[in-house]
Amino acid sequence: MTTVNGGRILVVGGYGAVGATVSQALSQWFPGRVLVGGRDGDRARQLGGVRVDVTDPAAFRQSLDELKDVVAVVMCVEPPDAGVARVCFERGVHLVDIGATLRLLDDVAALHEVAAGTGATGVLSVGVAPGLTNLLARWAHEAVGGAERIDLTVLLGAGEAHGADAVRWTVENLARSARGTALRVPMPGYGVRTAHPFPFSDQHTLPRTLEVGQVTTRLCLDSAPMTTALFAARRPARHPAVRRALTASFRHIHLGGDGFAVRADAHRGPHHAAYALTGQKQSRVTALVAAYATRELLTASLPTGVHHIEQLPALSQLPEQLAEHGVALHQLGSA
Repeated sequence: MTTVNGGRILVVGGYGAVGATVSQALSQWFPGRVLVGGRDGDRARQLGGVRVDVTDPAAFRQSLDELKDVVAVVMCVEPPDAGVARVCFERGVHLVDIGATLRLLDDVAALHEVAAGTGATGVLSVGVAPGLTNLLARWAHEAVGGAERIDLTVLLGAGEAHGADAVRWTVENLARSARGTALRVPMPGYGVRTAHPFPFSDQHTLPRTLEVGQVTTRLCLDSAPMTTALFAARRPARHPAVRRALTASFRHIHLGGDGFAVRADAHRGPHHAAYALTGQKQSRVTALVAAYATRELLTASLPTGVHHIEQLPALSQLPEQLAEHGVALHQLGSA
């Protein structure tokens, strides 16, 4: 494999639920170039890595200066702000960010000119949702010749052992308001499910990147009783004590499987197009999306600056590339 950039790839959180798979995949493609990093220095050093702290941009800057040869950072943990992204871009270091919080995504996207000025590229909305949902939305949008409305549906396996950060993120967002109403949606392999509006970032970024008037993302679990229980807790989850209890509960209760499905429906007048993906272990596939995006970043000429995944044509075929990892593509409707 020919690479346009030498140097090492720093995977921050590279020992976690997602980061470990990112590190393994990249090590197969770039032997000897992957460096695991994280706040738990002992765990990182056990894997030949280093301690890095994304909550302290000054310390992170010093770490990059000491390492010298880092050309790309894959962020598998969510920092408190865009400070670390700025540090990367100011040094011409590429960034692939798995973060899913809208505020942080917007703050990193605002560094577009900083990155472009040093020849760096940032890739955002990397994962399943956001990520694969964004790519399917673009496919459906183009299939109808420009959508007026896009509906995204995410089904997650209630039995999958998600990382602590993922569970905490879900519970925190459960308490936030989400536009739209619940819908009954046919999901390949799962039948018709009731999906509830949920504040995924894709529904906020896609209206800008695709110029679509209305985008709504909805969530359900593979277990209907768990879906009912989750959204029954939406109002109580506004209280911090309830959120803490829910986070603890959902980390230990596994009443479903480990499969997932995502679906994108685009509408323009009488025209309708829909695509879906199904697979196993959403955390693993999120990591694979990040790994593929990083490989493309280091082996092809992606544009400089900061871009969401659906803005990069070189990554548009990722849903098909994931077939070798057991992810199935379904075309459900056509214009």
